[in-house]
Amino acid sequence: MRIKLHPICAAVAGSFVFQPMLVWAQSAPAPTPAQLPEVTVKADVSRELGAGYNPPNAVSATKTEAPLRDVPQTVNVVTAEVMRDQHATSMQDALKNVPGVSFSHGDGQRDQVSIRGFTAIADQFVDGIRDDALYFRDMSNVDRVEVIKGPAAVLYGRGSSGGLINRVTKKPGIDVTDFALSYGMWADRRAEADVGRVFADGAAAFRVTGAVEKANSYRSQQFLDRAAIAPSLELRVAPETTVLFQADYLEDRRVTDFGIPAYRGRPVDVPASRYYGAANARDADYSQSRVFSGTATINHRFNENWSIRNATRYYHYSLDRNNTLTAAVNEATQRLTMNHGNVRREEHGWFNQTDLIQKATIFGTKHEILYGMEIGQQNKDQINNTKPVPGTFDLFNPVLPVLPRPAPGNPTTSNLGIFDTLAFYTQDMITFSEQWKALVGVRYDNFQQETRNRIAGQRDLSRSDSAWSPRAGLVWQPSKTQSYYVSWSKSFQPSGEAFALAANNADLGPENTTNTEVGAKYDWLNGKASTTISLFRLERSNIKVANATNTALLPIGEQRTDGVELSGAAELGSGWRMLAGYAYLDATITKSSAALQGKRATITPRHSGNLWVTKDLGHGFGVGLGANLVGARYADPQNTVTLPGYVTADAMAWYRRGAFEAQLNVYNLFDKGYIVSAHGTNANLNMPGAPRSVMATLRYRM
Repeated sequence: MRIKLHPICAAVAGSFVFQPMLVWAQSAPAPTPAQLPEVTVKADVSRELGAGYNPPNAVSATKTEAPLRDVPQTVNVVTAEVMRDQHATSMQDALKNVPGVSFSHGDGQRDQVSIRGFTAIADQFVDGIRDDALYFRDMSNVDRVEVIKGPAAVLYGRGSSGGLINRVTKKPGIDVTDFALSYGMWADRRAEADVGRVFADGAAAFRVTGAVEKANSYRSQQFLDRAAIAPSLELRVAPETTVLFQADYLEDRRVTDFGIPAYRGRPVDVPASRYYGAANARDADYSQSRVFSGTATINHRFNENWSIRNATRYYHYSLDRNNTLTAAVNEATQRLTMNHGNVRREEHGWFNQTDLIQKATIFGTKHEILYGMEIGQQNKDQINNTKPVPGTFDLFNPVLPVLPRPAPGNPTTSNLGIFDTLAFYTQDMITFSEQWKALVGVRYDNFQQETRNRIAGQRDLSRSDSAWSPRAGLVWQPSKTQSYYVSWSKSFQPSGEAFALAANNADLGPENTTNTEVGAKYDWLNGKASTTISLFRLERSNIKVANATNTALLPIGEQRTDGVELSGAAELGSGWRMLAGYAYLDATITKSSAALQGKRATITPRHSGNLWVTKDLGHGFGVGLGANLVGARYADPQNTVTLPGYVTADAMAWYRRGAFEAQLNVYNLFDKGYIVSAHGTNANLNMPGAPRSVMATLRYRM
């Protein structure tokens, strides 16, 4: 069954579902209220969900706000205050606080990470709705980032082998005025704004966030030119009914940087600024993306036991990517060749989610049951064109060519991908007693893919997959400060997933991932500090590998990650705050072709860790210090190039007086040379990390 609903039609359909409910909510006679003394409530920005370093609750793992100690799964939260103190303005900045996450440079045009050894290229969500467009996100509208570890398809559908990333946005409901100006190394200039108001009668609230940034870079020719704005409005249309409207627009332009090549098993030893591409990169090697989305969310509470939420999101994404990159390296001659290419993507899509929540007591046990349905469609149009650059270039000091933008003619790829989702899911959070709790759920997905090729000789492709995604977990809490859990979950990854089908994968079934995990969560010092430790095994089967005799793929691959993760957060007395994590990941290809058998997963270190500590010194002054440890990683699946491990340190200081604040951040304090990310499938595309840099921020906040 092909779903062909237009997003506007979906919204209209949703209105038919909810219109009777709204009429009933507005017209039903209200009971005579008791006479109570008048109470004045003023919203306080410190009560925002993303405040603090050690939040007790999360929303991503269960789709309802639930205590982290009740969730039988590892969930890491990076709050708005952590990001503000670190001046984290990108997903990479925020996610360096999460153990088990490693970085790809995303072809120089998108956020891309691996979680627990598995790529999460399409596992980005915003307020629980899929956001898999390929772009760099801005954090100006993000209240917190929640990372669910292990498969989460029970609530979110396809993907999420190692985990998924959910951005919880800033929403109306508080009075806030926040303006910030920042200036740093390489002429990095950024302005941010966050303004929100709640009207006196509480019937409406609005909020507008935005940012503008222009910068150069430690990388030769690199630049950044971006702007973001996100208005939102919440209306209380009835005592128990709210409607939230959100919109956001992001425009981002920068050089498409693929990094540096490798030589004799290591990235070449060149300055971090050395660029391998066009001499006129700002004109010939740029990426420009534009993203717009609009979301309407209705929340209604029928009574103490029943509530419902319906959300519809529409988005439009466009990309004009031009790039030059290393094609091959001849180590004997110390020369390299380059390719010059262009990628154009134009896509739009919509999703509609309905979640019905029931609270009940059944045979003496308490239940919070979620019944959900999701429908959606995405249309992804792409045209790719790649050409070799004439000649060869010196491996260590290339004389870069002046190149034109590639002509759109004779594309190597030109197609339209259509993706339809229809899913039903249910989840039950069960409280047997104060000591024993459980979380169980299952989701059914019907995912249909179609690729319409426009190149002569290439046939249209399609396939349909149906899958069940279960999850089960048991929690034992012998006291209010201890929580022990065991869980099992499963997800699936269709052949195309977020990309167009190809002739070599259209006939292959989904890959499957299972996660078995045991863990413990502890609260310390009357809840001021919390820690989590987890041991897990992730196994992904049916991975596609290349046939040795032709270009076909065979579903014989298996990858396994055995790991341990520790994380902690604290808001201690005397002004101390802390965020820390450590991950040990043994991520190995356990079954594959001879070339890959026994190899380690790319860009995944065995050991990684993070630490960030701040101290309020009093009289308006404060300081912070942090470190990131990343062990050695492999740049390519064949493990021929090693990215050396490294440790970097960051520091910050602030002075706050009333509504005004001055902040200074120093990154890579000891000027360490390192490779921060790589492509993940190619040995010659490795990104040097930034040398020591400084960022100063002036903020007005009240």
